[in-house]
Amino acid sequence: MPNAPSCLYFDACEQAERLRAEEAERLEAAGEGLDADPLLLALEDAQARKAAADAEIRRPLAYGREFHGTRPYRLDALAQASGMTISGIRTAYGTSEIEEVEHAVRRERNRRTAKAPIKKTHGQ
Repeated sequence: MPNAPSCLYFDACEQAERLRAEEAERLEAAGEGLDADPLLLALEDAQARKAAADAEIRRPLAYGREFHGTRPYRLDALAQASGMTISGIRTAYGTSEIEEVEHAVRRERNRRTAKAPIKKTHGQ
């Protein structure tokens, strides 16, 4: 089957084009009868999903640095796992995320990191 990869490539291209056309039709249909632009609505929806994903990443970072056992996770390990930089890990979460984790795990954060300066809330 020496032609199998090329057949798969063309199938994938056709499928991608079909999905693109379906999405375009969906956006056009969503915009009919609305005062809002469907493209802008789609972008706003994507932005909301991105913000939710960012929040989903900040909480485990707060746990790993502030609540995990007797020693926090190493910055380089968290950076690699989250796709962030080491300096980004240091500033990724704030008081609100720490409070959310504290409530979820039902205990205070570790004393070793409790004196570390933190920002008031993330995203405000």
